[in-house]
Amino acid sequence: MKVKDLMSTEVKCCAEYNTLNTAAQMMWENDIGCVPVVDKEGRAIGVLTDRDICMGAYFQGVPLTGALATSAMSKQVFSCAPEDDVAAAEKLMKQNQIHRLLVLDAGGRPVGVISLNDIACEGAHEAETKTARQVSDAEIAGLLASVCAPRHRIVQAEAG
Repeated sequence: MKVKDLMSTEVKCCAEYNTLNTAAQMMWENDIGCVPVVDKEGRAIGVLTDRDICMGAYFQGVPLTGALATSAMSKQVFSCAPEDDVAAAEKLMKQNQIHRLLVLDAGGRPVGVISLNDIACEGAHEAETKTARQVSDAEIAGLLASVCAPRHRIVQAEAG
């Protein structure tokens, strides 16, 4: 199965000059937990989550209207292409403990988002209908466990 088969295609983007308030309002109005931050050409330069907004404003000691999206965004953009296999997206999410991946076109512009929820829902659907992929409950549980594990435990396990 390809990423394009599961991804959400209504991508709400935040401009690099927008404030954290604008990004938070966009998330609230669209019931989403993250937005890509894009430059003037529409290319993804970062990702901003609801948690990033809260922690960014807190640690900067400013109101949401007093800080730019770029001040709290993650500058490391994990992404995939629409034609990538879902298994590759799952692996990237698992390795980097992220809940969502941007889906970018060849020019680096967001065309979709694939989330842990999208994958879990598809796994449940496939389990009900017994389609070709046959995602097991154990596979889904393993993906959820590794993405949700506290990072300090992973560092300890890798060191030991």
